[in-house]
Amino acid sequence: MQGTRVRRMGLGLAVVTALTGMTSCTSPDSSDGSDRAERAPHGRSLAALRSAERATEQAESARVESTTTMGSLMSMTADGALGWSDGITGTLTITYTGGTMADTMRRLGTTSMEARYLPDAYYARMGEKFAEQTGGKHWIRYAYKDLEALTGGSGGHLGDQLRSTTPNQSVKLLLSSGDVRKVGEERVRGRSATHWSGTVAAADVDDAGLRKQLTGAGVTTQTVDIWVDRRDLLVKKVEKARTDTGLMTQTAHYTDYGVPVRAERPPHADTGDFEDLMRKQSATP
Repeated sequence: MQGTRVRRMGLGLAVVTALTGMTSCTSPDSSDGSDRAERAPHGRSLAALRSAERATEQAESARVESTTTMGSLMSMTADGALGWSDGITGTLTITYTGGTMADTMRRLGTTSMEARYLPDAYYARMGEKFAEQTGGKHWIRYAYKDLEALTGGSGGHLGDQLRSTTPNQSVKLLLSSGDVRKVGEERVRGRSATHWSGTVAAADVDDAGLRKQLTGAGVTTQTVDIWVDRRDLLVKKVEKARTDTGLMTQTAHYTDYGVPVRAERPPHADTGDFEDLMRKQSATP
C-alpha cells in the first residue's frame, strides 16, 4: 500500500518538476491593452526591456542553471541546455535538495532525474527502483495534452505554457509591471549587466488563464529581477511570489546563447505513458 502511494506521488511529482525546473508558472500574454499601456514602462526603460525581450527570444537556445524553492514542498536545482526555436526542446538534470518532494524521491531510490523536453511531450527518467515498480520502465512520457488530467482545468494551459516558455518570459513579466525600475550596473559571474526590478500584480496579467492560475495558487503579487548584458541578453533572473504552499523563489542563470541543443526521444520499450501508468496504479490495491 505504501509503495503504491509513493509510485503515484512519483508520477505527479515528475510533471511538477517539469514546470518548475524551467521557469516559474507566471508569464503574461504579450498582447497590448489600454490598461496595460498605462502600467507598462515608458521611454528608455521600455526600449531597453523590449530590446532584451527580442534579443533573448532570437538567440533560440542557452545553457540554464536554476535553483527553486517552494515553501516546505521542495527545493531543487536544474542544469542543462534548452532551445526554443520551435517549441521547447532540451535536457535538464534536476536534483531535489530538500522538502517533502525530496523525501518522496528518496523513497523512490534517487534524488535526481533527467528531464527531456520535446515538441509533443516531456519525458522524465525516474531511476531503477521506480522502474522495478512499473514493469521495468525507466522513463515516463507526459503528452502536453495530458497535463489537464493531472492538474485540473488549468492543465491544458500549463501544457501550452511548457511548450512556449523561454527566458524572455521574465522580461515580459516586467513589461506588465507598474513600478519597473533600473537598479544599476552590476557584475553577474564576472560579466557586466544592467539590473532591472519590478512587481507584477496577478490582477494586472492580461492572459485570463495565467491570471486564474496565479490567483488559484494564492498569488497576488510577484517580484521580478532581471540582469541583462551588453548584448541585450538575459543572464540572470530572480522571481519571488507567495503561494498557498509557501514562498516560491526561483533564480536562474543563462549562458552560451546559441548553443546546439539535442533531446533524444527515450527508447519506446523503456518508456511508460503517464496515462497508462496512472490507470495501472489506480487499479493496484
